[in-house]
Amino acid sequence: MNSVFKTRQTHDSFHILCVTAGIAAAILYVAIGLSAGLQMFGDGSIFSYAVAAQDAWAFHWHNIPGRLFTYIFAYVPAETAVALTGNARAGIFIYGLLFFSAPLLGLLVTLSVDCTTDRGIFGYACLSTACLPPLVFGAPTEMWMAYTLFWPVLATCLCTPNRPRGAVAVFAGLLALVFTHEGAIVFAGAILFALFLRGWRDPLFIRATAAFLVAMTIWLVVKLTVRPDDYIAGVLAAAAFKFIDIKNLDQPAFLVLLAALAGFGAAAAVLRLIDPARATIYSALACVAALAVYWIAFDRSLLAEARYDLRTVLLIATPVLGVLAAVSVMPDAARQKSPFPILAPVAATLERNLNAGLISGAIMLILLVHVVETAKFVRAWADYKVAVRALATGAEADPVLGDPQFVSAQRVGSGLNRLAWNSTTPYLSVLVAPDLKPGRLVVDPGAGYFWLSCGTAKASKMTSTAIPKEALRLVRTHACLHR
Repeated sequence: MNSVFKTRQTHDSFHILCVTAGIAAAILYVAIGLSAGLQMFGDGSIFSYAVAAQDAWAFHWHNIPGRLFTYIFAYVPAETAVALTGNARAGIFIYGLLFFSAPLLGLLVTLSVDCTTDRGIFGYACLSTACLPPLVFGAPTEMWMAYTLFWPVLATCLCTPNRPRGAVAVFAGLLALVFTHEGAIVFAGAILFALFLRGWRDPLFIRATAAFLVAMTIWLVVKLTVRPDDYIAGVLAAAAFKFIDIKNLDQPAFLVLLAALAGFGAAAAVLRLIDPARATIYSALACVAALAVYWIAFDRSLLAEARYDLRTVLLIATPVLGVLAAVSVMPDAARQKSPFPILAPVAATLERNLNAGLISGAIMLILLVHVVETAKFVRAWADYKVAVRALATGAEADPVLGDPQFVSAQRVGSGLNRLAWNSTTPYLSVLVAPDLKPGRLVVDPGAGYFWLSCGTAKASKMTSTAIPKEALRLVRTHACLHR
């Protein structure tokens, strides 16, 4: 009885750790994202500018109708705020608030829906939210939204009663999920697989499959009806292949994370032979010391642009955690009926042998790496914005770029230009300028992709009311030089 109590106590402590870490991380995404203005990082510059111009659909979103949920969730309310207040920065703030708060909202919905034992799906969602999104935090990717919806939709598919109202909820959840990002179709497939493990005749699996097929039919009709511009169609195709490229994982920050976990596991295995009671603690301390030496003496990397590439981690790891969560909350009777006879004994063996202390130590190491990498990123981003603002408000100019009021982004310097996103630098120079009135438009000579066509920029100059006319003129001039 005493051993059973200790096991239960360990489980409860681990659950509390996961929930605390997940909720804290979700709150920090909002606090750090808004305070640092990370909604303007990377492609976020053109997205924030589009909100300020109240023209996000014409600027870009008509090209990606398969991500309609993200547009409706984050952009429509933000543009409405600009229309009501006439304040461009208010809309940009609302856009950032909605975007960065999505994981927190997703956890709250998951908690409200989850009916599993000990709210197991919610626990896994919290664990995942603490460990995975920091790799892409700051990158304006719709995979952030896809990740956000995955967990509440999984909980909905597992927990809503098998009645008409439940069927509507499942359909609505899967429809919203597939309209966040094309990668979300993989997420939806993972949810169906998790339900299939209960048996292909299971009512939950049948209900979700029917809802998914209807949702995908609607998705396909929208994709075939609303076609992207010719200019961007090829770019989208190339981006899709890059998204699934396993080489995206070859990033110093991610490799350091893997090395820390591997070193922790190896050290724990060795030290357990010497001092089983303290092996986990000693191993964790040794890894922390090794990481500190690396960061202080050797590390010169910065996880900035590669945050966009590490969407691949979300694509791979989120479905795996989701299936594990579904199996962990599956009743023994359902495991026995699974089409995979090996499921029940394997799951039982894993549950008996998993070391909560070892996993907790691994989680703490993951969080440490994320904290350090995020701090480096945010500090460098702040310095980069200052440098861009200095160029946008300074006297230096490079007329050879096409206009006497253009200045080269290369003047920033190679160190800070690790934060640069060459296709969106002009929009960032407007956003960071006082009152959105740059004296110079900061232009990257190496840019090979241009977001706005001349016609779109001209139309925006005529209709936008929250961005100063001079800034609109500079953006129009830049667009008309290239498209």
